[in-house]
Amino acid sequence: MTMLVGKKAPVFSASAVVNGGDFVENFSLEQYIGKKNVVFFFYPLDFTFVCPTEIIAFQKRLADFEARNIAVVGCSIDSKHTHWAWLNTPQNDGGIKGVTYPLVADVNKTIAANFGVLAGYYDYDENGQLVFNSDKGDDAVAYRGLFLIDKNGLVRHQVVNDLPLGRSVDEAIRIVDALLFNEENGEVCPADWTKGQEGMKATAEGVATYLAKHQ
Repeated sequence: MTMLVGKKAPVFSASAVVNGGDFVENFSLEQYIGKKNVVFFFYPLDFTFVCPTEIIAFQKRLADFEARNIAVVGCSIDSKHTHWAWLNTPQNDGGIKGVTYPLVADVNKTIAANFGVLAGYYDYDENGQLVFNSDKGDDAVAYRGLFLIDKNGLVRHQVVNDLPLGRSVDEAIRIVDALLFNEENGEVCPADWTKGQEGMKATAEGVATYLAKHQ
């Protein structure tokens, strides 16, 4: 897996479905540079089982992200047409109708590969194109990767789950709050920090003071 924390997020331009049904070509996270932090997450496939629980959970908390000036963007290896069909399928029929944040179509699987979350067996040819080993019998889909990208385009947090393991939206919001706290106050966030708690100065004295107060 590629470690991207502290580095510029990979740049891409791809098709996406926004507002629950509108096609957008040349969608890019660069539109948020200087404006918003971004929670960019990958999921394996449309019309599956764990994936809709995550996607709908992010939608239910979308107002909380937007109140923090955070853009939420999802991505899988499905086409924009498959995204559109899933977005227009009622939730009680296995769909995700009602989801409004963008879903990116990574049909060439290069976005997932560049973010280091592409599962399966693959390599690159002499032209730098992905080549998949179908003999292995594994589908090349994205792991459940999540990246917090700041307004400068830097990755500040990443977490990757295996395919059966759903993520916590509460934890994503906690990490967002920690980043905003650090940006606003310059202090760092200790273990299990949540919004409203005090931080600490990134010095030996600051650590000692914090630990003495929280024994």
